[in-house]
Amino acid sequence: MTEHLDAAAAAARINPADTLGMPLGPGQPPAFLQALGAREDWTDLRVSGALLLVGTDLFTRPGVHYLSGFFGPFERYLRDAGANVSFAPADFRRFAPLLEQARQRVMCTVAAPPDADGWCSLSLHAGGTIRELRGAGADPDRLLVVEVSEKYPRTFGLGETHRHAIHVDEIDILIRSEAAPLALPEAATSDTDDAIARHAGGFIRDGATLQTGIGTIPSAIVARLAAGDGSGYGVHTEMFTDGLMALHEAGKVTNTGKGQYDGVSVATFAAGSEALYTWLHENADIAFLPVEVVNAPEVIAANRDMVTINGALAVDIHGQVVADTINGTQYSGIGGAEDFVAGPGGSLAQRALICLPSTATVDGELRSRIMPWFPAGSVITTPRHQVDVIVTEYGVAELEGLTVHQRGDALAEIAHPQFRDGLREAAERASKGRSPVLD
Repeated sequence: MTEHLDAAAAAARINPADTLGMPLGPGQPPAFLQALGAREDWTDLRVSGALLLVGTDLFTRPGVHYLSGFFGPFERYLRDAGANVSFAPADFRRFAPLLEQARQRVMCTVAAPPDADGWCSLSLHAGGTIRELRGAGADPDRLLVVEVSEKYPRTFGLGETHRHAIHVDEIDILIRSEAAPLALPEAATSDTDDAIARHAGGFIRDGATLQTGIGTIPSAIVARLAAGDGSGYGVHTEMFTDGLMALHEAGKVTNTGKGQYDGVSVATFAAGSEALYTWLHENADIAFLPVEVVNAPEVIAANRDMVTINGALAVDIHGQVVADTINGTQYSGIGGAEDFVAGPGGSLAQRALICLPSTATVDGELRSRIMPWFPAGSVITTPRHQVDVIVTEYGVAELEGLTVHQRGDALAEIAHPQFRDGLREAAERASKGRSPVLD
């Protein structure tokens, strides 16, 4: 039987030594996590999650350990402040089996309030937690805590197979709150972003199926598509964003003839502005599916004319990509980056674009993001053999089928002019499978 408790009473039901699983970012229950943070009696509380989007004192408390699968600003702040925060490298689609393996005693999520039939839409997040949420609710030795708020949009899955909801009868503890999802500010695009978008746009034909990541470059690309003459696009993406909403509103998305999931844009979570959350409410044009479906490379590849658009922090002349660490220090996470590069790789009609500015300024010094080789301690996100197209403001480098020497020359052409000679010299040293690294 479902207990109806306030957040403080629900938090009191968690043992001082316990295990707790929660979804990635938009699926995290704000009032419940804040109520947990008000307690100071933790002895060994172990929490698993990713991309923390709730401000709470919980992870500053002694006796609390947080294991994150994706670092965001909150995780970086907590780590740098000395909190007990760890990172577990994993693709987003691997979260579901890892949660099953961990089998936390308590699972929690946020949801929309029950509808007339008792179904609580999982709102902004399907991700990798659905099976374990249901598993916790069905197990008398475990606890399912669901926080519902009218401020979370009611969204949909697809049919009975992928019902994007938990029934109230499955819930052990139901909390009603006034919490709202965190609205993410959208940064203005730069001239560099616009130049990258112009080059990337050359790969996107009418009727292409699109995936975009977060950031100003994907936003610039989608804005260009929304304002352009193209049409008939489909959407199959990990994260649904304001940019993709704008593409829908411009009448550019039809989701016809994709080959699967026709008629709907597919995503596994959404994050963005308050306007996006309002637009998603009861919008049957968007289907939220589990991440193990959305991010499966074979599912991605089954779309018509799939074009994936993601970012990176740095690339070397082999074509290796660093996208989630800086100098070996964790900055973000793997997410679906490799899946959305690998998925289109089996067909010449499909393209995977990795977009980044050619340079970064560090301590007042201009540095190339395209490097002859990565320094010791660098952590590779995407291996060289998966990478298709690199895009900077200077143009595109299509790497598939090229030797390391040819890759280095192609990447030199789209690097900042100040660094091109060094890249070409490294590419020459790498000829015939040799190392480009100088002793």
